[in-house]
Amino acid sequence: MKRIASSLFALLLTGASAAFAQQGQEKNYVLIKPEDSMAEIIKKAAHVVPSPRQLKWQQLELTAFFHFGVNTFTNREWGTGKEDPKIFNPSQLDARQWVRVAKEAGIKQVILTAKHHDGFCLWPTATTDHSVKSSPWKGGKGDLVKEVAEACKEYGIGFGVYLSPWDMNSPVYGTEAYNDLFIAQLTELLTQYGPIEEVWFDGANGEGPNGKKQVYDFERWYQHIRKLQPAATIAVMGPDIRWVGTETGYGRETEWSVVPANNLDQTATAANSQQGLAFKPQGDMRGTVLGGREQIRNATGLVWYPAETDVSIRPGWFHHPKEDQSVKTPEKLLDIYYSSVGRNSVLLLNLPPDTRGLIHEADVKNLQGWKRLRDETFKVNYAQKAKIKAAGGKNLNAILDGKYNTYFTTSSEKDTTAVIELQLKGQQTFDVLMLQENIAVGQRIESFVLEYLDGQTWKKATEGTTVGYKRLLRFNPVTASKVRLRILSSRLNPTLSEFGLYQNALLKEGKPSLGQ
Repeated sequence: MKRIASSLFALLLTGASAAFAQQGQEKNYVLIKPEDSMAEIIKKAAHVVPSPRQLKWQQLELTAFFHFGVNTFTNREWGTGKEDPKIFNPSQLDARQWVRVAKEAGIKQVILTAKHHDGFCLWPTATTDHSVKSSPWKGGKGDLVKEVAEACKEYGIGFGVYLSPWDMNSPVYGTEAYNDLFIAQLTELLTQYGPIEEVWFDGANGEGPNGKKQVYDFERWYQHIRKLQPAATIAVMGPDIRWVGTETGYGRETEWSVVPANNLDQTATAANSQQGLAFKPQGDMRGTVLGGREQIRNATGLVWYPAETDVSIRPGWFHHPKEDQSVKTPEKLLDIYYSSVGRNSVLLLNLPPDTRGLIHEADVKNLQGWKRLRDETFKVNYAQKAKIKAAGGKNLNAILDGKYNTYFTTSSEKDTTAVIELQLKGQQTFDVLMLQENIAVGQRIESFVLEYLDGQTWKKATEGTTVGYKRLLRFNPVTASKVRLRILSSRLNPTLSEFGLYQNALLKEGKPSLGQ
């Protein structure tokens, strides 16, 4: 276990060094020396930044899973590996519909379950006959990975693949030969379908048909992916992205992307995969705070390791007809959005096609309603065109220019606090705060409070801890013409790329807002 953790960290260092060779000391890892003071540790933590692939991934905000395979036709969540490929026979499969539905919901990238734990492959692999080539779908000539990849290219969104390490069908699972087979499957997926933006593993590790469990050669797999698709992020059993720890869609209220490297471990999610349990590697990454001062104080290294928050639009991960009436409502999806994207994470929302090979009408309807609520909420920034002032600092107007790469910061690294006042264009009513840091410089802000002027008295509207790429906070509606953001604590000088005040669409419609 320790060997795997150290190997992962070594790979992180190797991959990061080349990427940041042109950027001075800014890189996505740092080593902590035993003699480093707390001030030195904080300074190092403040300068850890995402790799280019991690930054690109974070800016997606919304991604989707397509869970589809033999489980769709057996009406099960987990297969056995003994399914007859002949059961795989979607009657109206339309990968373009899947991708179109996702894009219309605002999703920027999709991930297909190319192989789940049952071992059935959705492409005509040369590694096994347990695949679409042995099914009646398209006379055994179909290739679903190709169809989804081509649809993504047509609609201009990213494409990723999920490849289950656990394979209940493979006779060589549990032997070293399986690691070779897995490499062969990766090679096919990463060389035949164009750019792959994300490769997604979980840690499931049960018995194969020979009754044995497999020792996964993660390090070899990672290096192979880096060689064949160097721009791809590797999640969530990988060096780029970690699992947030639940499958509810709700992230931490304090979410640091910079975490102790000695807490990373590849094997501990195996028993927890898709069971709604928490990620428990070396140390404990289930806590409410993973990268705060207390957690990094005794670290041997720090690494940029952001969270992905996954959840299904239905109770299950595969489509089940009995769940057609249990699709998450637009209001529930909006609450999840605030609690994932709005908590410095990327949301991975599962959209499971049905036996026809289509995203069900109930899912489509609720996705459209969710998109409408988001659009209605964020179409007007009530802070736009406000007059801004602050005591010192640089580039203050950047927080309202709509450009992520421009940002306000204080005059020096010693200025760890700031007060920014905004005189709005008249009285405005709002109940949502949006903040963004420029994480290309690092994640800095530790705590803040938003206040509004009521007569001659400043009153608190809301408060929070971390910001990261994006922070969204809901609060009881406020009507005011002047507000101020007080950044109370930062690691060195804070940065602020964007500031927004919005009115929740549910408030406009006279409906209660979940999660307030």
